[in-house]
Order: sequence, then structure tokens, then C-alpha cells
Amino acid sequence: MSNSHEHGHIEAKPHRHHYDAEMLSVEEALERILSYFQILETERKPLLDAQGQVLAEDLIAGFDIPSLANSAMDGFAVRSADVGGASLDSPVELTVTGKVAAGELPDRPVDPDTAIRIMTGAPIPDGADAVVAFEDTDELERSDRSAIGIRLDARVGENVRPPGEDVRSGEVVLAKGATLGPAEIGVAASLGLGEVSVVRRPVVSIVATGDELLEPGQQHRPGFVYNSNTFSIAAGVNKYGGITRIIGIARDTIESLNIALNEALDGADMVITSAGVSKGDYDVVKDVLDQRGEIALWSVRMRPAKPLAFGALTTGDGRKVPHLGLPGNPVSTMVAFEQFARPAIRLMLGMQVLDKPEIRATLDDAIENYDGRRVYARVIVYRDEDGQYRAKSTGSQNSNVLTSMARANGLAICPDNVARKEPGEVVAVQMLDWPDEYI
Repeated sequence: MSNSHEHGHIEAKPHRHHYDAEMLSVEEALERILSYFQILETERKPLLDAQGQVLAEDLIAGFDIPSLANSAMDGFAVRSADVGGASLDSPVELTVTGKVAAGELPDRPVDPDTAIRIMTGAPIPDGADAVVAFEDTDELERSDRSAIGIRLDARVGENVRPPGEDVRSGEVVLAKGATLGPAEIGVAASLGLGEVSVVRRPVVSIVATGDELLEPGQQHRPGFVYNSNTFSIAAGVNKYGGITRIIGIARDTIESLNIALNEALDGADMVITSAGVSKGDYDVVKDVLDQRGEIALWSVRMRPAKPLAFGALTTGDGRKVPHLGLPGNPVSTMVAFEQFARPAIRLMLGMQVLDKPEIRATLDDAIENYDGRRVYARVIVYRDEDGQYRAKSTGSQNSNVLTSMARANGLAICPDNVARKEPGEVVAVQMLDWPDEYI
């Protein structure tokens, strides 16, 4: 793009290109979009800061866990041979010679006819091969704790955790590619690791376009609408593991959009714009994409979200940054984000599964498909009295009705070129959220 354009010497209403639009299927569009992305480079992160990120290396244990045989219960370490035949009616009395707590090493063995008081996690003393829980003794009935009555015929290994029961030294405990959730972070901590190598999070810049937009917090004005798209997109980026950079609103001129994109491209792994991708005089995103980079697609056979621009923007130093131009209607923005931006973010993060979870559900309401595109209908998925999944419409399916998206927990799919799905038919539902009660 010329410097004159960058300094504003342009027409207020840009010349419209007459694209010979190839309308792609959702799968074709996604394949083309994902071809522009790759797994990002790695970084070292403290454990808690790495939650939700993907391991970039195998985590290998340097020692057994547990490193020593230890007690699974609070009780008494004993020799199983000494308590054979012990019962509630016929307890076996043993001399108590000491105690050992977690974090201590035993200072004496368990000799014949003796016991050592032991806490959960404490190492098993030499000579002992079983632990009898406190509740299986007469400890509470004794004022003199120098002896104990055992009321359980303990077997070898009773309540004893063997060394290496959880992890063996040299074992790959967490493999490269694992996503770090709470359990994985706990495992890494159990290996003594304070930080790990992970795939870094992608930086996603977000630009809204439109002369009619107000920012939340500004005074309401008739004829204007608040910039909800930026916030729904940013929330999605955060939810799926990216780092959000909100650039703001670009007005409906190439000059304003270029200024915003110059800022958006700085350090970004992906740029997302909303609006400006249809066929109106002021839909400038495709023009700028055409001038500053390349267009890979601009129409997808889906409803909502048919108008969609995707390509790559070229920075001043020649770097190509993928750009996803989402539609302006708020529901179209959110549906397109789920289908295309979410998989791209997960790919950059190194995630192995890119798709949303899908279930099969019986429709309560019909889905109309009047133009042969794939329909993503907003529904509430619930279980009926028989425990079967059902899908109920959230109301108006117009792409400007954002509240119907807020009420939905899934998108029921009517396939391409299927004119109608009737109540009672079973369809695929892409789950937006997966509440615990549905599992």
C-alpha cells in the first residue's frame, strides 16, 4: 500500500472490487484457514502461569514417587506375623516403641511383638510390613500408651504404599503435547518442577469497524449501537487460551482502518476484525485486505456468518499475519468465531483436538433452511425424563438477536441442502458449553 494512502489521501468511499466469490463449505473454509497457522514457539513458565498451555517437552521423573514405602493411614506399623488371628474379641497386645510422622525418617525398626505409631505418608520402619489403622486398635481405651491392642488380622502390605506406586524413576510422566490442567500441574509439582516449557499463547488483536459504534460506557445516542463484538470476541480469545489486544474502533474509511491495523499487526499472531466484509459501500475490510496482503476466502456456505473474509496482512518488515474478518451482526460474529477462530487459536497453542464437542439430540422445534446453507441454530440442550438429550430453540434465529445466543448452550446443525429439520428428528449439536449436569 502506498504512503499516500497511509497518510489519508484517499477517497472517503473506496472503489468496490467485484469479487467472483467462491462460496466454500465450512470444512473447506476451515481447512484453508488453518493452513495459514502453525504451532507457536515455546517459552518457560512458572507452573501456575502455564495452566491451560501445552507441554513442549516430556516430563521425566528423576525419582520414584513415593520414594520410600509409606503409610496410607494413621495407625501402627506392625509385623503381620505378629498379629495373625487378631480380632475384636481377641486382640493381640504389642509394645509401642516409638512414633514416626510424615517428613521424618524412622529411627528404629519394628522388632517382633512391637509396633511403632505412624502417621499417613510417613516412611514404613524396617521390619514392618503392614499398618493397622487407629480405629482397629484399642488406643482410645488406654491411658497407658506404651502398649496397644491390635484388633485386626493384618495382611502383608495392608495400608502400605510401595515405593514407585505412582511414578517410577525414568518414566515419562507427562508427554509432550499434554494440556496442563489442575491435575497435570499437580503432577509436575510432585516431580519438583517449579517451571515448565510450554507452547506460548497466541496474541490476538481485535479491531471493530463501523461509524455507528459506541464503546460501552459512552452515553447512548439514537441510531448508534454499542461495540459488543469486540467484547464477545475478546472473551472467546481469553476463554480458549489466547492473549487479547483490543485495538478499538476503526471508522468506515480505509484511512481509519489502516491506522488501526498498523497498531493491530505489531506483535500479533492473528488479527480479527468485525464488520466490513459484506457488499455495502462502506464495507472496507476486504479492500484493505486486498491491498495490504492476500485474500484466501470471503464467503462460506453457512448461516449465520456467510460473509467472511480471511487472508494474510503483510507487515512493514514483510511478516505475514493471518487476518480473520468476521461479519458485523453479533450472532454471526460469535458463530464464525467458534467455527474458525477457536480452532486456529487451539492449533497455535499446540492443542491436539481442535473441534468443539458434539452430541446427538432430539429437536423440540423445527430448523428452517431456506437457502441451502448449513444452519447453526441456537438451542438449549437438556435431558428429558428418560435421560435423553433434547434441543429447544432459544427463540428468534435472526443474526442480530444476541440474547438468543446468550441463552444457548449449543448450536443445532441443519446440513447443507436440507430444507428443514422437523421436531422429533435427531440432529448433531455442537456444544458451546458443557455443564456438569449434562455429562
